[in-house]
Amino acid sequence: MRRKDKKQLLRIIISAALLATVWAVEQFALIPKLVMIGSFDLQALILFLIPYLVIGYNILWRALRNILRGQVFDENFLMSIATIGAFVTGEYAEAVFVMLFYQVGELFEHIAVGKSRKSIKSLLSIRADTAFAEGEDGELSEIPCEEIKVGDIICVKAGGKIPLDGVIVEGKTSLNTVALTGESVPRDVNEGDTVLSGCINVSGFIKIKVTKPFEESTVSKILALVESSTANKAKSEEFITRFARVYTPIVVISAALLALLPPLFTGIGDFAVWKDWIYRAMTFLVISCPCALVISVPLSYFGGIGSASTRGILIKGSNYLDALSSCDTVVFDKTGTLTDGVFEVAEIIPEKQASHQELLALAASAEKYSTHPISMSIRRAYEAQKCDGEPAVTEIEEVAGRGVKAIVDKNILFVGNLRLMQENGIDLPEGNENGLGTCVYLALGGEYLGRIIITDRPKAGAAEAIEKLRKAGIKRTVMLTGDRENEAQAVAEALGIDEYRAELLPQDKVGAIESLIGSAEGKIAFVGDGINDAPVLARSDVGIAMGALGSDAAIEAADIVLMNDDLQKISDAILLSRRTRRIVTQNIIFALGVKIAVLILGALGIVGLNAAVFADVGVAVIAILNSMRNLRK
Repeated sequence: MRRKDKKQLLRIIISAALLATVWAVEQFALIPKLVMIGSFDLQALILFLIPYLVIGYNILWRALRNILRGQVFDENFLMSIATIGAFVTGEYAEAVFVMLFYQVGELFEHIAVGKSRKSIKSLLSIRADTAFAEGEDGELSEIPCEEIKVGDIICVKAGGKIPLDGVIVEGKTSLNTVALTGESVPRDVNEGDTVLSGCINVSGFIKIKVTKPFEESTVSKILALVESSTANKAKSEEFITRFARVYTPIVVISAALLALLPPLFTGIGDFAVWKDWIYRAMTFLVISCPCALVISVPLSYFGGIGSASTRGILIKGSNYLDALSSCDTVVFDKTGTLTDGVFEVAEIIPEKQASHQELLALAASAEKYSTHPISMSIRRAYEAQKCDGEPAVTEIEEVAGRGVKAIVDKNILFVGNLRLMQENGIDLPEGNENGLGTCVYLALGGEYLGRIIITDRPKAGAAEAIEKLRKAGIKRTVMLTGDRENEAQAVAEALGIDEYRAELLPQDKVGAIESLIGSAEGKIAFVGDGINDAPVLARSDVGIAMGALGSDAAIEAADIVLMNDDLQKISDAILLSRRTRRIVTQNIIFALGVKIAVLILGALGIVGLNAAVFADVGVAVIAILNSMRNLRK
């Protein structure tokens, strides 16, 4: 509990004790009536004002300050007018009790909000403000992280936090990544491995070469993302905000009319009539305070975002959490999302006069400048053979989405997919597409030389993750890939995916998402690696970056970032979003239902301020308790 909350709790206790004492004095006439003006009990007024001011001075001050600023119609104004009106009508004890119970509700709200923020605030502790930098003489000096430049060497001792992103240049250790990924299993790292800020060095002493400045480090970006998540409001939150702005002035005007019009027509000179209708109007004001909705709805979403962050699921705003709850279709990229994305040369199938080694050498030479995973797998296979010499390949030109074109001995060399061969009139023998894996075809001087088959295995747990999505109520799963038809079909069948679209160029994926959006009943979530799939992530209803720890493109393009490669977190996020939506709906229906019923009863004079207090603070407390269920794992 914060110091501010402890002070408020102390005020509540003191005010409650004073109220009980004053009520006992008045109820049992423990002291004589010393201050009376006719039949008006000034002494009782003064006595009850003491606990009232102890507990309510801050509400009165906030109401006055907001009025001076032009912000009249808020809960502070409603509570001030209602309790002052109760004093005017002689309901002293009820005035104090209403203010006291309202402050109990506010304290409960602060505790609940603090609890929901706890998981998010814990992220602040993972950011180190200083780092131990190694000088030219080898001495270590502790300096602010903002002063560390890219290329500097920093040292992290066992148990220390990694302050900036970088690459290990000396030492090995295990890293605790739980604050970033939600996973408690340490990750072993050695020289040459990338490490991210926010992780904790568990065992060894390491030296790190900094690769990003402090403001662009992973932990800084994550904190900025989480801190801004409350700015993106869900439709329910926006509705409640607009509702409160219109609703509050209407009920204040209605209460004023309720206090004035009936006495003017039924008993203009009868004080008892005026007192009765003013009391009803004050009851009406207390009931009408919209704090149950204004507090509980944002708290539900904030609790959902906080609960997700403890599982390594970062959600950029409650609007995305809300949209995820309406998803009935999940679309996946294949490579790096459903599969490991680690390609290996599985088979080399030469045609005619070319040998295995010659085919691999030509492909490796043509692909030497490419950073595509398939190209790199061919280079690795070629280098592993330790062949002497390399074909003289010149004028290498990348053909987007198809492969590579180059010149070898004045002949044109094509290395790429089936579409590249077809577009350049290369005749392929029948049956060349049989077998699993991605085919890289080679043709030189217009003649087909053979093909290299590259394989990529499905991720562990991918099939189980798809099954969990189905159990979570997802009606359709779709896979988009640039691979050929039979490879896509094999992966889809192995994982239990409902549909697939194969042989797609990068721009084709956007078109595929648009067609799926047009045919889906609910919203569509796209899951990708966040680098090559940025346009599709941005176009889908909800973009989920998969396995994107430290990826700038993922954090920028996606609406939700999963901080590790666990596909099963997608179903966790969907179930959490639906639970959040249910809690919000329950709170709205419950709060409005109770308020409307008690408003009518209060206007008719059937219930008084005690029922009004339940309809306001009691409903708010129940709604907050309901919202706090979202904090459970």
